[in-house]
Amino acid sequence: MKITRIRAYGVNLPVKGGRYSWSKGKSVTQVDSTILRIDTDSGLSGWGEVCPLGSFYLAAFATGARTAIREMGPHLLGLEPAGPEAVNRTMDTVLKGHPYAKCAIDLACWDLAGKAAGLPIATLLGGRFGESVPCGKAVSLAEPARMVAEIQAHRAAGYHRFQLKVGDDPEGDIGRIRTVAGALRPGELAVADANCAWTRHEAMRVARAVEDADIYLEQPCETYGECLSVRRNTTLPFVLDEVLETEDDLLRALDDGAMDVVGIKLSRVGGLTKARRFRDLCAARGVAMMFADSWGSDIMSAAIAHLAHSTPEHLRLWCGDFRTYVTVTTADGGAARLKAAVAATGAPGLGLSPRLDVLGEALVDVRA
Repeated sequence: MKITRIRAYGVNLPVKGGRYSWSKGKSVTQVDSTILRIDTDSGLSGWGEVCPLGSFYLAAFATGARTAIREMGPHLLGLEPAGPEAVNRTMDTVLKGHPYAKCAIDLACWDLAGKAAGLPIATLLGGRFGESVPCGKAVSLAEPARMVAEIQAHRAAGYHRFQLKVGDDPEGDIGRIRTVAGALRPGELAVADANCAWTRHEAMRVARAVEDADIYLEQPCETYGECLSVRRNTTLPFVLDEVLETEDDLLRALDDGAMDVVGIKLSRVGGLTKARRFRDLCAARGVAMMFADSWGSDIMSAAIAHLAHSTPEHLRLWCGDFRTYVTVTTADGGAARLKAAVAATGAPGLGLSPRLDVLGEALVDVRA
């Protein structure tokens, strides 16, 4: 089986509820997703997705992904896609950086590997643990009462794990965290995610003020060194996300004992191939994980579910399901959606069928 053609499509994904907001006034009402298709000489096709959260969250943007795919595409024609490690080596050779663009190609290769083997990706990644994976729900940064109301709505839908978007002024964030923590019920879990927004002194002020609250603190500062300093001065369970881009970053953080939980975003690290390495390194050290991405639709949600479901239950805090955040369906099938949980499909590969009418005309088309 050899790659014969690579196409990329652009799909606009409006946000359910109208707006998604996080630290320092950042927000989106819609996002631009890139859906990728790889065709092969065997007749099989594989699908991937990458969807940056605008251009001001991570070092990624939608048109950049498509430009990078156009740049890498000619070098990938003729390769065996069912060997994602080899494809990744070629991508890293012909284009330095841009892991988010490589993610879409990597997911499509895993989809093809599963289809060729007649196995779901979760099986290829190590097998399924448990019947399902609990999902977390992000709660947009807002006034405390509004955030509590949003949690109550999610609770009514069956959710018990919440990510609170904070990262405004410290005084306001202290109030948000304390109010929300006070509204939690037994068995519920909340992570206060600042998305790199606080300076070190602001993060320390917040951490000390909410020290007695039953919450996790996620990515308080922009740099690893700042986060490590806060980590060493608080007893709150600590989560790192944006500062862990490479395996070297992760190994350093594991050696430093810099976190209790790692947020693994597929596009931040470059796809399932490298996310699996992150997962296995964390598992070897007993560090729990949250599985998600910047944004996405059905294809990204399916890939996240496969990685999460192939991870031992005691090591997963939750996984994300972007189908609950957007108003457009890009594929049928994929991960089964349960009440506040997902289950990776037992069908080969990602186990989904993209809606070609939603994709429209290809914006990138690479072929011999």
